[in-house]
Amino acid sequence: MSAVPHADDVRPRAAPDPHIVELSKLMLTRAPALGEALADRLCREIEAYRDGTVVTKGEVRASCEANLTFVFHSLSGHANIDVSPAQAAGTARALAGVPLPAVMTAYRVGFRFMWEETLAAARAARIPTESMLDATARVFLAQDTFTQAMTSAYRQQVTTQILEQEEERSALVEALLSRRITDTQSLWEAADLLRLPTSGPYVVVAAELPAIGKLGLPAIENKLSTRDIRSAWRLLPDLHVGIVHMRIRDTISTLTSVLRQIATVRVGVSPPFDDLAETGSALRFARLAVTGKPSADSLVTVFDDTPLAVAAVSAPEVMAKIKSSVLGRLNELPAEERTILLDTFQAWLQAGGSANEAAGKVFCHPNTVRHRLRRIEELTNRSLSRPKDIAELCLAFEVEQRLP
Repeated sequence: MSAVPHADDVRPRAAPDPHIVELSKLMLTRAPALGEALADRLCREIEAYRDGTVVTKGEVRASCEANLTFVFHSLSGHANIDVSPAQAAGTARALAGVPLPAVMTAYRVGFRFMWEETLAAARAARIPTESMLDATARVFLAQDTFTQAMTSAYRQQVTTQILEQEEERSALVEALLSRRITDTQSLWEAADLLRLPTSGPYVVVAAELPAIGKLGLPAIENKLSTRDIRSAWRLLPDLHVGIVHMRIRDTISTLTSVLRQIATVRVGVSPPFDDLAETGSALRFARLAVTGKPSADSLVTVFDDTPLAVAAVSAPEVMAKIKSSVLGRLNELPAEERTILLDTFQAWLQAGGSANEAAGKVFCHPNTVRHRLRRIEELTNRSLSRPKDIAELCLAFEVEQRLP
C-alpha cells in the first residue's frame, strides 16, 4: 500500500474563492499547451531528458501535463484528485534509470514555470491579492503531494529492482556452488553479473547460521566492500556462503581480520582458487573448516591446503577408519594425557624432528619430549625412525585435527 497521502487530505476545508475557481478553469484549458512548453524547457535544461534516449519527449510532455492538471484541479478544491500519474511517472523514471536528483530538478523547474504562468494569468484576470494568497497555499500543498507520490513510487521501484537483482545474484552464486555453470563463457557472464573479476584468486567463505533463515555474517558484503574486497553471497539452508575475490594473495589477511571482528558463529575459509569452475570444490573445503575441530582462539578457520590436509578430508569415512586403526590405543587414554602427547607430536613435526626445538614449544625438557614420543610409538606400534610409519602417523594426526 502506498504511503502517499490521498489528495483529499490536502484539500483545505474552506470552500475556495470564486476568483480562484475561475483561475483554475482557465489554467486547466491551458494545461496541454503549458505541458508542451514545459517539456521543451526540461528537455533543454535537464541532461537526462536532453537526447530523448532515456526518456522520450512524449513521455516528458505527458508527465508535465499530468502534473499541471493535478495542481490546477487543486485550486478549485476538487475532491478525489488522482495521484496515480505521479506514481506512474516515478515508477517509469526509476525503470528508465533516471537518477532521482535529476527528476527532482525537473520538478523544481516545472513548479517554477507553472507558478510563473499562474501568476501571470492571475494578474491578467485582476484576481485580488488576498485570493492569490489562498491560491498559493493550495498550489504549494498540491505540488508537495504530487512530488511525494512520485518519489515514493520511484523509491519503491528502485527497492524492487534491487531485491530482484540480489535474488538473481544469489541464484548465480548457488549455481556456481553447485557446479551448474562450467563453460567459460557462462562463467564470465556470471562473474560480470556478480560484479566480480573474471579471474581469481577467489576464496569461498562459509558461516554457520545463528538460527534458521538468519545470516551468519550480516552486512558482510558492504563491510568487505569498504576494504575494496568484492564478494557475492547466498543463504543456504545450513550455511551463509560467499564467493570472495582476492585482489592480491595478501588480501586473505584483510579478509580474515574483518571476519574475526564480526563473527559470532563459526566461519570457514577455503584455500584460494583461480577459476570460478572450482567454486564447488572450494565450498567443500570451507564447509570442512566450519565443521572440523574448532580452534581454541578464533571462530574463523582457514583451511590449510597442504597435501596431508586435503588427503585427511578427501574420504571422511575411510580416514576415520585409518585414524581409529593408528590412534586407537592412544585415544583410550585420559583426555589430559592424550592431549599432551598429541601436542608434543605436533610440536615435534613443526620443529622438523628436533626434540630440542619441540621442547621450547611445549615448555618442557628435551628428554621429556623424547619420552613422550616413545610413548606414542608404544601406543601406535609405529616407529618414528621408519618413514612409512611416520607417514601413517602424520596422516592419522591430520585426520584427528581436521575431522570432528
